[in-house]
Amino acid sequence: MTHSPYDPDRSLSKAEQAAEDTLPRPEWSAMDEEPKVDYRIHPASRFFLRGPWEMAATVLIAIGVLMLMQPFALGLYTYSFIVTLIGTVMFIVVSHFPE
Repeated sequence: MTHSPYDPDRSLSKAEQAAEDTLPRPEWSAMDEEPKVDYRIHPASRFFLRGPWEMAATVLIAIGVLMLMQPFALGLYTYSFIVTLIGTVMFIVVSHFPE
C-alpha cells in the first residue's frame, strides 16, 4: 500500500489537521509528485539547502587549491590537502541535500 504525499497525516491533532485542510492545493501537481516546499516540511530542511552549501564547498576547494599553489607560506601549503579534501567530501555530501 503506497501513500501519497497528500494523504492526511495521522500524527496531527484535530486542530492541526483542520488548519492544514485550509491550505490551498498546489497549483500544478500529479498525485505521485512531492508537494511543494510550502507544504509540511521539516524545519531543518530550510537550513540544509543544496545551493549555499555547494557554493561553500566549492569555495573551500578553491581555497585549498590556492593554498597548494602559493609559494610564500609553508603552513598554508601543509594544510592545503586537508582543506581540499574537506571541501571535496563536503561537496559529495551536500550534493544529496534537497534543492
